[in-house]
Amino acid sequence: MLDNISVVIIVKDGGKTIEKTLNALNQFSDVVVYDNGSTDNTIEISKKFQNVNLVQGDFTGFGPTKNKAATYAINDWILILDSDEVADDNFVNYLKSQHLNDQSVYMVNMISYYKDIKIKYSGWNNEKHVRLYNRKITQYNSNYVHEDIEIDGFEVVLLQGDIKHYSYHDIHDFIVKLDRYSTLFAQQNPNKYSSPTKAILNAGFSFFKTYILKRGFLDGYVGLVIAFSHMATNFYKYIKLYELNQKK
Repeated sequence: MLDNISVVIIVKDGGKTIEKTLNALNQFSDVVVYDNGSTDNTIEISKKFQNVNLVQGDFTGFGPTKNKAATYAINDWILILDSDEVADDNFVNYLKSQHLNDQSVYMVNMISYYKDIKIKYSGWNNEKHVRLYNRKITQYNSNYVHEDIEIDGFEVVLLQGDIKHYSYHDIHDFIVKLDRYSTLFAQQNPNKYSSPTKAILNAGFSFFKTYILKRGFLDGYVGLVIAFSHMATNFYKYIKLYELNQKK
């Protein structure tokens, strides 16, 4: 068992993927599942795993919520995963052989999928994120969205193995997430300037960047879906922010 690292997962309605996520973590002795209001079978699935500590609490933005969830962990070394991310055997076995340094934070390699289709372009390939850290030394920033672990002054070390990310299973998932993320963005940036023109320009450039510059067209129809989703997210981010500012 991996007894020196706690895995922390925040989740809402992750029933489509969380069983696969938790099955891959059977070598960890402490897995915290912090549920913030699931109405599907997420809680029932989580309760089936003996190494899972199920906690139910509020969502206060991604950064603050991840920090809150980490307080329920047994260990100081925290590996943050999402409920739609699956650690492969190489990653888990490599962690077992590592001596973790308090002055380092650890980065993981992500492989993204739409349904079971591996995304090779669209800006979703070769993604790497810092996910393993010592909570005594650092934590997530307070961002509602686009949250990151604070890494200034730390050595960033890339871990071997992969985390497979099954973020979207159909078009509905894109729509739900773009609505949620755009709302959080507007709430996080109440003093940021916005206008309908800015919304249109940002949306258009986002599509061009994803589909052309990042070669999303090579991902076929999936690349088109991703590019359009990025476009819509950016449009609604700035339109929601504009409406929020109009209320002041």
